[in-house]
Amino acid sequence: MTERIKLSTLSTEKDFDGEEFSPIYTTTVTVHGGAASHGRASGHARSADGALDLDLRMPAELGGDGRGTNPEQLFAAGFAACFHGALSLLARQEALDPAAISVVATVAFGRDPEDGGYLLRVDLVVRWPGVDRATADELVGRADALCPYARMAWRGTPTTITLAS
Repeated sequence: MTERIKLSTLSTEKDFDGEEFSPIYTTTVTVHGGAASHGRASGHARSADGALDLDLRMPAELGGDGRGTNPEQLFAAGFAACFHGALSLLARQEALDPAAISVVATVAFGRDPEDGGYLLRVDLVVRWPGVDRATADELVGRADALCPYARMAWRGTPTTITLAS
């Protein structure tokens, strides 16, 4: 028997009117470099609560052994899960069953033609069989505006980098 998973009480209601960012959840993940002293090639990632605890490996396409999870896979999983959650929330608000929704995130790591640095591209494909195209299109558009990962892709994310002493 599978125990029922409790859904979040978060909503799309505009119930926040503050002037500053108001965190609802914060997580911290620490990465160490491992045998090669390189987080992508031989690192280990562990969340503060221990729920995430895994080795990181460079994909074979980037010269690694490909025998572990890499940052792009983690990012793709996070993006797909977040977008799925936003769309599912909107579907429920419209009295639609979100059970058939799937979101496929493809993350490509490559070179930025502007400066030769590295860049990520993300492509999301949403499948929602049994729901008419117009309704699905409208809700996917609303999910794009709601999902924090999609908002990050559109607007960028405020980031601070601090060298600890």
